[in-house]
Amino acid sequence: MSDAVRLVVAGFVSLKDRVALEEMRAHRQKLRGDLQQRAGGLDVVGYSLKIIDADLQEIEDGFARLQA
Repeated sequence: MSDAVRLVVAGFVSLKDRVALEEMRAHRQKLRGDLQQRAGGLDVVGYSLKIIDADLQEIEDGFARLQA
C-alpha cells in the first residue's frame, strides 16, 4: 500500500467522510475485478493485486476507525 492511500484514508476518517471512503473502496474493487478479468486466470498480475488488496485493507481499517 502506498503512503498516499494511507494519507487519503486518514483525511477521510478525520473528516468523517464515509461516502468518500465507500467510493474509494468501490473504485479499488472495480480495479481489482477488471485486472483479474484481463489476466484471464494467469498469475501475471499478482503484485498488482497485492497492492490493491493492501489498499482495500487500509480502507477497511479506516471504516473501523470511523466506527470507534
